[in-house]
Amino acid sequence: MLVLRLLNVVAPAYFLCISLVTFVLQIFVFIPSMFRDPSTTLLFSPALLHGALFLFLSANALGNYVLVIQSSPEDLGKDLNLGKGAELADWLDGSRSPGSALPSTHFCRLCARVTQRHDHHCFFTGNCIGSRNMRNFIMFCLYTSLACLDSLVAGMAYISATLSMSFADPLAFLTLLPHSISQFFSGALLSSEMFVILMLYLWLGIGLACAGFCCHQMLLILRGQTRYQVRKGMVVRARPWRENLQEVFGKKWLLGLLIPVLNVESNYRRQKEK
Repeated sequence: MLVLRLLNVVAPAYFLCISLVTFVLQIFVFIPSMFRDPSTTLLFSPALLHGALFLFLSANALGNYVLVIQSSPEDLGKDLNLGKGAELADWLDGSRSPGSALPSTHFCRLCARVTQRHDHHCFFTGNCIGSRNMRNFIMFCLYTSLACLDSLVAGMAYISATLSMSFADPLAFLTLLPHSISQFFSGALLSSEMFVILMLYLWLGIGLACAGFCCHQMLLILRGQTRYQVRKGMVVRARPWRENLQEVFGKKWLLGLLIPVLNVESNYRRQKEK
């Protein structure tokens, strides 16, 4: 448990550090290097277009990241009058099933609360993912993967221009890291250039991981399931996939796709208001 609590602090700090480094490289390294192309006009230069795209992706990724934390799942244990004594211990050791009190509920040891439609605990946000913040979590994964892809393309263009190399050969990217390491230790490659090359592989890994996680979550939503239900082998009531999507994304899903906003039309909130 101590390791998990430590990871719950280290993972958000790691994400914020990577975000800060990516922002600095984009604004102060990649985008200024694009202005050096004399064949383009200033108004429609690739630098301005790329900068606007990067800011849009970053604002949505960080905005939804904040909303995931802000819209934490409510502690249903308060409604069930669970105390700090024997009753809470029953939830902790599993002798009392959360589903016996409310369906699709789960007690999270790290958050110390009972959440409805619990999906999983995300260490990068330090928060549980449930019915209230699922849409913001999916948007966070989506825009993080797109921001990483955007940074990967910009970084490859920067390295291509700086080192006068071409990525036309698919094997060029695979052999870039070992070749760069040998050049760095021989003194032929600057530390700043080596740092950018390392960031290329980090962006690739984070982007693929977030994209895969986003696709997996979307598949579960279409089925009307959560990761917790799949892990525990729980049977869910079959519903049309459109209803499952609307329950998570609401009717105004396009607004949430363009800007980071709370899902105020979710079925969970409508039931709560009643």
